[in-house]
Amino acid sequence: MDIFSKSRRYAATIVLATLMVSACSSDNDSSSTGDTTTDQEPINIETDLSQVCPSEVGIQTDWNPQAEHGFVYQMLGENYKIDTSALSVSGPLQIGGNDTGVSLRIYAGGPAIGFEPVISRLYSKPEILLTFMSTDIAIANSADKPTVAVIAPFNINPQIIMWDPETYPEVETIADLKTSNVRVLYFRNVAYMRYLVGTGILSESQVEDSYDGFPEQFITANGTVAQQGFGTNEPYFYENKLAEWLKPVRYQYLHELGWTPYAQTLATTPDRKTEFDSCLRLLVPIIQQAQVDYISDPTRANNIIVETVNKFGSGTRYDIDQATASTAKQITDRLVSNSPDGTLGSFDFDRLTKFLEIAAPIYKDRGDSVREGLVATDVVTNEYINPLISLR
Repeated sequence: MDIFSKSRRYAATIVLATLMVSACSSDNDSSSTGDTTTDQEPINIETDLSQVCPSEVGIQTDWNPQAEHGFVYQMLGENYKIDTSALSVSGPLQIGGNDTGVSLRIYAGGPAIGFEPVISRLYSKPEILLTFMSTDIAIANSADKPTVAVIAPFNINPQIIMWDPETYPEVETIADLKTSNVRVLYFRNVAYMRYLVGTGILSESQVEDSYDGFPEQFITANGTVAQQGFGTNEPYFYENKLAEWLKPVRYQYLHELGWTPYAQTLATTPDRKTEFDSCLRLLVPIIQQAQVDYISDPTRANNIIVETVNKFGSGTRYDIDQATASTAKQITDRLVSNSPDGTLGSFDFDRLTKFLEIAAPIYKDRGDSVREGLVATDVVTNEYINPLISLR
């Protein structure tokens, strides 16, 4: 079974325990060793960060707390505290029950920070060591605000475009949206839309940069528009939780169409990479293991995420069913999977080099800050990755 079938709906009756042992086969970007069971022998990793890391490791996420951030919340120890004024959660940084001697603070993003770009937060707030960063955004800012991603917890980008199959039964793929002249809503300044238009998959006249991450436009249009989203979030939410909808949606991953950045990476500035080199050498394997542990048993981390969202009181609707469904989707669609080298969290430089050839000209044409002569090793590194840590 191809994990990127052209249309799919998540069945709410699937339970996570079953999915753990029945993951679908991988595509070319996933290794055959990337099965999502975790019966491997424990990896010996150094857990004392107190001598090399900041006393509080700050991580900036790209949206309100959700299961796509689960591996970060996995690292929160007991007695964590939710700060409703700073919209952050903090506690001891731990792995496998072992305290690391430093604390962790996770900052909410997206609506929580007025949609301020996370790269701006990284550069303006020294307390943030790492930020969630897609490699396409890193490319676009590589001259003025360079970043280096140190781990790829997601191997496949969860971004999708979704539509209503009842309104458009003939639409099976994103390309079919062009044939049916469906209006497609997307976030302003995302480069993938230039790629879709430039390659003729969609037309300029049908795309609109008015999407704000909330469902009101889709509901108001009664499903006559298509919109972007995450395959791990919107489909389940719309089908099972959104009272104004509660019916199927159909969608396709952008990854299928050749737009293959690494999403949800953790990145830092080159200066901080140098300053905290010794810290990153110990911290990155811990983050790798946290993703393995989260995929193995996401219950505690997902409960923290849901509790945090509820205490923030931002109006965001997110419950444990959504979090569980998201984790299940990360597994079944192998969004979280080993790199072709068999390691969880490493970057495939051939893939990123090919993506650079596609993305860099798009960003240059629209006037973004793309560094001349940019190569894959300028925006990502595997030097901190422990090659022994993988999903088995």
